[in-house]
Amino acid sequence: METLQAAFFLLVFVPLVNPAPPLQQEPFQLDEYDTDVSMESPIQQDYETQSKDIIKDGTNVSLDTALRMQGDDSQLDAPPTKDTNLPTCLLCVCLSGSVYCEEIDIEAVPPLPKETAYLYARFNKIKRIAASDFADITTLRRIDFSGNRIEEIEDGAFSKLLLLEELSLAENRLLKLPVLPPKLTTFNANQNRIKSRGIKANAFKKLTNLAYLYLGHNALESVPLNLPESLRILHLQYNNITTITDDTFCKSNNTRYIRTRMDEIRMEGNPIVLAKHVNAFSCLRMLPVGTYY
Repeated sequence: METLQAAFFLLVFVPLVNPAPPLQQEPFQLDEYDTDVSMESPIQQDYETQSKDIIKDGTNVSLDTALRMQGDDSQLDAPPTKDTNLPTCLLCVCLSGSVYCEEIDIEAVPPLPKETAYLYARFNKIKRIAASDFADITTLRRIDFSGNRIEEIEDGAFSKLLLLEELSLAENRLLKLPVLPPKLTTFNANQNRIKSRGIKANAFKKLTNLAYLYLGHNALESVPLNLPESLRILHLQYNNITTITDDTFCKSNNTRYIRTRMDEIRMEGNPIVLAKHVNAFSCLRMLPVGTYY
């Protein structure tokens, strides 16, 4: 009986004193699942390496920043496109001889490709036009600087633009007009600060193709002199015009003279009663728009 009790004691209590070691888990074998990917694949290694900050030129930069810097470096090394001013055509849109630089807050006329025919630089912060801006761009036919802050235009800025037909300087801060190129058909200087003394007596006389002249919303005290025969539309509304003569539109020494091309003259918003100057309109087919009483 004592022998059976001793055996039972060994079976029950001995394991509690010296338990057997746990079973060893077999290592995970990926090749059993028919794959050749290791526990730490090269893709994972690359990702972890690239995710860390990259040191460039002694500065810690992120992966995305480093990639952008690499892209910038490769772009700087590329040669510029032939016959194209690359910086301007990245800043603006260059398309088939037209350059669109609208609403990008530039403060000066950008260098233009030599083949530029049409320049649209509206609603920017340009304050000044220099003679050198168009010195080599003789192909220009249209320029639009509407909605800038232009106060000064250097002498001769447009003198070499012998093909220029349309020029807009509307909504700027001009006090006087520049010398205009000879082949202009349309000139717009609405909404500036131009006074009569800012327009030379022969400013328009030699512009034999000029058909549309817009000088509304300025500070003119009189109608410009020597308007060309080619003129069809003349806008002078909302100025300070107080006087007009018989020779302003007509020829006082030629009662048979008729301005056959003039279709519209706007003079409303001026402190002048047009009915007091009826002889000034005797050569016109239509009376000017304005106050008559």
